[in-house]
Amino acid sequence: QVQLVESGGGLVQPGGSLRLSCAASINMFNMRPWTWYRQAPGKQRDMVASMRIDGNIVYADSVKGRFIISRDNAKNTAYLQMNSLKPEDTAVYYCNTFPRASWGQGTQVTVSS
Repeated sequence: QVQLVESGGGLVQPGGSLRLSCAASINMFNMRPWTWYRQAPGKQRDMVASMRIDGNIVYADSVKGRFIISRDNAKNTAYLQMNSLKPEDTAVYYCNTFPRASWGQGTQVTVSS
């Protein structure tokens, strides 16, 4: 059974950094695209960053230049390095692939002074 486990969230001050991890128990991790999403209270779940099979990376406009998506195929883990965090980045962050797997529990990121 596919399992996605996100971690690394927490409370950080504006301007700070966090590194999120997504550990995936899934076949052919290295042959899949990986995407980070986030969902703020009362809002829909939106794409934040996506790493495609061909290596192309897409970022939401709101995080360009601040967030970096990466992966370690040997560890079946995807990462999201988040820098220069803003209060509007506060949300629960999730990862997923395609075909979409069952959602993990997500990891809460709170940016506040």
